[in-house]
Amino acid sequence: MTAETGVHLSPELLAILACPNCHSRLAVDHERSELVCSNPECALAYPVVDQIPVLLVDEARHR
Repeated sequence: MTAETGVHLSPELLAILACPNCHSRLAVDHERSELVCSNPECALAYPVVDQIPVLLVDEARHR
């Protein structure tokens, strides 16, 4: 059994998702299975668990 890697979210969903902290766009980091804030002043990375984005500031890590 192998674990699937990468983030597989629809382009439509990615187009409407925003950083809960600063409301900037999110980019996909496939290697870390995260959505990362495009605002360098915020720079939070949100995990994607089982293809579900966990958009909680308390669960995010600082990049």
